[in-house]
Amino acid sequence: MDLSVRFLGTSASRPTVERNVTSLAIRRGGETFLFDCGEGTQRQMMRYGVSFNVGDIFFTHMHADHILGVTGLIRTMALQGRAEPMRLFGPPKSERLLRQAVTLGSDKQHFPIIYTEMTPGEPLQRDGYSILPFGVEHGGALALGLAIVENPRLGRFNPDLARSMGIPEGPLWGQIHKGHEITLADGTVVHPSELVGPTRAGRKLVFTGDARPSDTTVDIATGADLLIHEATFADEEAALAIETGHSTAREAATVAEKAAVKRLVLTHISSRYSRDVQELAAEARSVFPSAVVARDGMEVVIPFDDEEAAI
Repeated sequence: MDLSVRFLGTSASRPTVERNVTSLAIRRGGETFLFDCGEGTQRQMMRYGVSFNVGDIFFTHMHADHILGVTGLIRTMALQGRAEPMRLFGPPKSERLLRQAVTLGSDKQHFPIIYTEMTPGEPLQRDGYSILPFGVEHGGALALGLAIVENPRLGRFNPDLARSMGIPEGPLWGQIHKGHEITLADGTVVHPSELVGPTRAGRKLVFTGDARPSDTTVDIATGADLLIHEATFADEEAALAIETGHSTAREAATVAEKAAVKRLVLTHISSRYSRDVQELAAEARSVFPSAVVARDGMEVVIPFDDEEAAI
């Protein structure tokens, strides 16, 4: 089951020549959904080959640079004849603003829109994974981070040992792999522990949205395969980061280091660093050496522990 992130926009507050405003496209298997939908997201989707067959959009907060793209995206989907429902998820008290954004410029509802206000700490259960919203500090705004947490995987099945034990390949293999003991034709009872190893962890992706560094983020991100943390400013603007509810690159890297994440990607880059991110990268790497600053169009593939990572 593949899991990947495509960065559709990596700029803070306003687009630049190099960077669009915030949006991430998440692909898991045959499913595609968005985290945030800033102005121009639909064009970025076309530019970087992201399918418009999106069923869900999750909004971290209701600031304009994170939501304005949904109006145009919904209009385009309507022109394409979409009939399937679209599900929009936002923080508490977000439904009114999302409804205004969706209906702006059109009184006709072309396909069903389902609105859900997420509650911090209450996971949204999906097939094989959950999406966990968690509270973050962003200058007084009702803001959330989002974590994708996969269910534990089955342990490895030993087919050679199964054959040597006289277990015919087929349904019995599936039963024992799923944790059911089986009885062979000669009456022998085979327990799953004889053929199946311990369960294996699923993958975890954490996205902070716009946020100050926090212990909550550290707790949620502990051991994550990928942490996507905003890094709006360099150290020179540390006071401004506090004032505006954002993080510096060094602060984001400190969160990653405390959480012992496998990979860190920085996004939500102030326009003053849009063309040259070396200052941000250097400050982050002084704490977390493998930190990467995202660029528009970049794809990050999140492997299982026994697979090779790719950016």
